[in-house]
Amino acid sequence: MASIDDVLEKLDSDRQGALDRLFALMRIKSVSTDPAFGAECAKAAEWLAQDLAGIGFTASVRATAGHPMVVAHAKAAQRDAPHVLFYGHYDVQPVDPLNLWESDPFGPKIVDAATGPQIFGRGAADDKGQLMTFVEACRAFVATGGLPCDVTILLEGEEETGSPSLPAFLAENKKELSADIALVCDTGMWNRTTPAITAMLRGLVLEEVTIRAANRDLHSGLYGGAAVNPIHVLSKIVADLHDAQGRVTVPNFYDGVEDLPDDIAKQWRALDFDENAFLGDVGLSVPAGEHDRSVLEQIWARPTCDVNGIFGGYTAKGSKTVLPAQASAKFSFRLVGKQNPAAIAENFRSFVRARLPDDCEADFQSHGASPALQLPFGSEALSRARRALAQEWGKEAAMIGSGGSIPIVGSFKRDLKMDSLMVGFGLDDDRVHSPNEKYELSSFQKGARSWARILAALSA
Repeated sequence: MASIDDVLEKLDSDRQGALDRLFALMRIKSVSTDPAFGAECAKAAEWLAQDLAGIGFTASVRATAGHPMVVAHAKAAQRDAPHVLFYGHYDVQPVDPLNLWESDPFGPKIVDAATGPQIFGRGAADDKGQLMTFVEACRAFVATGGLPCDVTILLEGEEETGSPSLPAFLAENKKELSADIALVCDTGMWNRTTPAITAMLRGLVLEEVTIRAANRDLHSGLYGGAAVNPIHVLSKIVADLHDAQGRVTVPNFYDGVEDLPDDIAKQWRALDFDENAFLGDVGLSVPAGEHDRSVLEQIWARPTCDVNGIFGGYTAKGSKTVLPAQASAKFSFRLVGKQNPAAIAENFRSFVRARLPDDCEADFQSHGASPALQLPFGSEALSRARRALAQEWGKEAAMIGSGGSIPIVGSFKRDLKMDSLMVGFGLDDDRVHSPNEKYELSSFQKGARSWARILAALSA
């Protein structure tokens, strides 16, 4: 097996080649949301399969009901090596509005900026630049003596459309895709000089409620005061969802919620996170969650309940004196720890039903549910990855959470029984999904070196 120094030297000596390959991939207009680019998505899959085959992987393009998958396998240079599954996606978002781009979105180039050189173009950060950091690390290992781990690579072309073909594909290829751990490079750094490992992803429960009362809309002058108003009922239910301290009042809501380990809490306190700036950037100033929790805890490690939409009655211009027959609201619950999505949904529905007055009924519609995911803080893989990142970046990797969810990670845990190590090199200002997307050249180059160090550490 190659020494890590040889691998890093190979990566440094082949920087232009790596950039040329990334640019070739970025020139392919693999927009998954627009059927007009179906052939381009297929072209991107073929390009990746050929590139991986050129490294020495057994690579193939796999048809799905939508855009194809790319699956590739390569064995380690030594026996009894760990087996990793790397995931990335080659599809990109549409480029609209085109007039806001400073140059051709599919004409990648290097742009000089105050922070250093940047790779400019659609897919630079999401996710072509990110996935190619891992591919380049593998290429350097093979060129200098062989991979330290058995590696399976799964690249999809529908991530930007919600991965509709992925569940069936995982189910049909469960044995082939199973590994010791999944590696996901679709996340970001803490800042330009501090790497990060995303160790926590909140789960999600989505519920829609409709409160019904009278059999038709009513004249407020004739029935007002005598007839129950569903908007009033719904508003009171919404108001009851939180207490004066910002805690959610749904019964048993906090079952399965654990406090942060002391060492993780200490790390988070040490991060250069400015609560005032975080809220100030969106025109706010006062944290609105649980009063005894920091903002980072509120958005990463605590469960939430939010109303995402509420509607009923007359909402057009002007006035209409009407008592609506029904009112509706959409709710989202972000989950942490071992909270049970099914129990949360049922307890919420019971909470609503208990507050319905006579002559009212509630209809419920679920829009999805998934549990929280957390890589065990004491896991050996996590510890090794942290050490590897510290060696490359010269500082400890931040152990961060995510307020959102990454569906593929849930699928790996649920369908393949694998934890995921989420390491990425994107930045908040990369303008993903927006015009003028970019990826720091340092993220691309040091990202490849980081993956090389992580692979070596996982096999040590």
